[in-house]
Amino acid sequence: MRVAIAGAGAVGRSIAGELLENGHEVLLVDKAPTAISVERVPQAEWLLADACEITSLDEAALQRCNVVIAATGDDKVNLVVSLLAKTEYGVPRVVARVNNPKNEWLFNESWGVDVAVSTPRLMSALVEEAVSVGDLVRLLRFSHGDANLVELTLPADSSVAGTQISEISWPEDTSLVTIIRGNRVLTPHGEETLEPGDELLFVAAQAREEQLEELLQARH
Repeated sequence: MRVAIAGAGAVGRSIAGELLENGHEVLLVDKAPTAISVERVPQAEWLLADACEITSLDEAALQRCNVVIAATGDDKVNLVVSLLAKTEYGVPRVVARVNNPKNEWLFNESWGVDVAVSTPRLMSALVEEAVSVGDLVRLLRFSHGDANLVELTLPADSSVAGTQISEISWPEDTSLVTIIRGNRVLTPHGEETLEPGDELLFVAAQAREEQLEELLQARH
């Protein structure tokens, strides 16, 4: 997979390092000469250019990329890069960094964003996930289909504790992705029985989140 990353700061370089370790091709693009630190990620391709300029993206051969990551520290730049990647070059997957949570509402398919990653929101979500039992925690928002990755730790008195997955009537547009039970990561199947303390990860439409939370909460 070929990935172009706009923004060669600490975030962009860290992402590049992870992707390279996983065997992907990576191109780092930044307009600041001081950001071009080839020695820090020597396996990556580097391009000194403005990722908001069509000529620069032509030089980067963005049409050859499977994924574009807009990872600069400027939300306006990330939106422009996302829009150009999707509309001008037809990049299949566009991931954008959200620096200011107040701008998160802009990072959707209208701007070419498939996945928006807000570091402040993600950190707060991880804190909530660590301390919340019985409350639905939104971990990640997907632009397409208005779906979110959400998590809930099953309380001891949940109405579905001790119930097989096949016997539960899940809300529409909701899919149980995985179950984390202690140190184990379980693939959900119909005969699996949910246990108190299970961390359940779902992909769910935003409109179904309240219904899902009600289903999993304590018995009344």
